[in-house]
Amino acid sequence: FTMADKIEKTFKFVVVGGGIAGVTCVEQLSYSLQSADVALITASPHIKAVTNYKQVAKVLEEFDVEEQPTSVLEEKFPNLTVIHSAVNTLNTRSHLVETADGKVYGYEKLCICSGARPKLLIQDKPYVLGIRDTDSAQEFQKQLTKARKIVVVGNGGIALELVYEVEGCEVIWAVKDKTIGNTFFDAGAAQFLIPSLGADKPEREAACKRTRYTTDYPTDGRGSGPTEPGSALGPDWHRGLVLKGAEWVRTFAKLLFWNLILKRDMFISVGNKTLLTLFKKNFSPCCGQASRTWPVYVLLTNGKTFGCDFVVSATGVIPNTEPFLRGNNFALADDGGLRVDDHMVTSEPDVYAAGDVCTACWDHSPLWQQMRLWTQARQMGWHAGRCMAACALSETIELDFCFELFSHITKFFNYKVFLLGKFNAQGLGSDYELLLRYTKGEEYVKVVLQGGRMVGAVLIGETDLEETFENLILNQMDLTPYGEDLLNPNIDIEDYFD
Repeated sequence: FTMADKIEKTFKFVVVGGGIAGVTCVEQLSYSLQSADVALITASPHIKAVTNYKQVAKVLEEFDVEEQPTSVLEEKFPNLTVIHSAVNTLNTRSHLVETADGKVYGYEKLCICSGARPKLLIQDKPYVLGIRDTDSAQEFQKQLTKARKIVVVGNGGIALELVYEVEGCEVIWAVKDKTIGNTFFDAGAAQFLIPSLGADKPEREAACKRTRYTTDYPTDGRGSGPTEPGSALGPDWHRGLVLKGAEWVRTFAKLLFWNLILKRDMFISVGNKTLLTLFKKNFSPCCGQASRTWPVYVLLTNGKTFGCDFVVSATGVIPNTEPFLRGNNFALADDGGLRVDDHMVTSEPDVYAAGDVCTACWDHSPLWQQMRLWTQARQMGWHAGRCMAACALSETIELDFCFELFSHITKFFNYKVFLLGKFNAQGLGSDYELLLRYTKGEEYVKVVLQGGRMVGAVLIGETDLEETFENLILNQMDLTPYGEDLLNPNIDIEDYFD
């Protein structure tokens, strides 16, 4: 039988992926065309929904990500069908999707929102954990309760949150960069945040009261977990998880190693005493008693070896394009993502993409760049839904205004963080200047200026400058006359420019 012989149903729109991008796209389509048949194909019985959405300014937005059963979506949208399965095959020429359970569905327009998967240091090793979705986060929590020492490798958002949140366990943090969190911060911001690692934490917020769901997956009798990755974690993924190690103490050591990475070929699980003997000569005092054996050892590029209970690989993600590439002719970007234009259209006819799986390949605004974050997943999913609906109605639509200026709101080390525009002077070479305001333990403000105009900003702490700075970046006002008074704490800059 051919795929066409087994068609269960043909839908007007099919969206693949139950993460933020996919769910937002489905919601937009279902609102726009309430009579159209819409299908969401997701391997998980739970989806990630955007809740408590707040428009902070013209572009800046803040929201929570809530895990919900797919039945919530179906009850909300009568024209929506949720298909619980992974995608096995996509045939773009025939406009057909085959799911893992052997069923085939037709579509008029398809949007791929399959997200990304962790870029693990080493695949299929029991002592190497990647944290990407709810199930992997819960597995990390389970393993942590028995751990006395872990190694965290990576310098992005997940690594930053882990080294701050974990208690009762010694944490070795291995990063290859000169500063922590260089995806988001410069050296000054890193120095502002580092004292928080050793300081007493404020009293924890009450446990997250939103319902959390778990999934029972069929196993092969050996306790193996799901074969399909779930949706990406939301901005508050660690709330409700008890991230405590086996020592159960309030204070613990955190060791930072600059410019160090794991030597992948020297990463070993201890399987016999011979291997252990080879590494004893390199033991660091940080490893504790040399006589103790650890489940796994890592050799860093400074020649020191550390034993630990397990390694957390937080070294980024890879666009999850499989199995869409087989038999099709998708154009891929250098980072492996599906190339999309300003209408979120891929190189294949009637196929769109949004979120982490795609790469924005249109001529960007000078003040915007793609970063695979929750904010952009929502924005891309929403815009893709609008574009698909507009195309079906033969309407013209422009690129959404949210792509005029990069913006992101998050939280690190218990500080509110606002990122705007070219916040790290991305792509500006040496043609820029910085203004800084720093109050230890309270706030860090950085402004990036080019030609006297504000093009980026980093705000850490309760600065109340986010809306004003967003406006100054968008209107490109010449700020040369104001000089350093722009950050003078004795001047109410918000009133000054209103």
